[in-house]
Amino acid sequence: MSDSTKTKKYSKPSLEEIKSKLTKIQYDVTQKEATEPPFQNEFHDHEEEGIYVDIVSGEPLFSSLDKFDSGCGWPSFSKPLVVNHIVEKSDHKLFVERTEVRSRHGDSHLGHVFDDGPGPTGLRYCINSASLRFIPKEDLEKEGYADFLGLFR
Repeated sequence: MSDSTKTKKYSKPSLEEIKSKLTKIQYDVTQKEATEPPFQNEFHDHEEEGIYVDIVSGEPLFSSLDKFDSGCGWPSFSKPLVVNHIVEKSDHKLFVERTEVRSRHGDSHLGHVFDDGPGPTGLRYCINSASLRFIPKEDLEKEGYADFLGLFR
């Protein structure tokens, strides 16, 4: 990864800007920690090559190369694309301990991580489609994510 990706600045826009650019479900998921319905979301069975970025801040989060079908109804990834763009927090909202996953710069609620994923990490990042924007590999350069083109060559 080049220095441009490492130093690119990502930030959370104002609440007014977020409200104006997101749909209700995108806003509820990212800002109010809602969960979209399983199997009825944009990326649960999406197979195109590219990367998934935070819909709020644009920070790169996951790659299609690490996406797998876990059968849970939400997109699942075995690892983050950029580890330091993910923040894990303890979540006790359902009276069981889970690990919430948030974007570092956008502070968007993304979903949860579980320890029942495939090797080599054994992790399953179960992510709401509504928190993501997909960038196809052929659009990476024009969208400002050229540093990730090498993943798909």
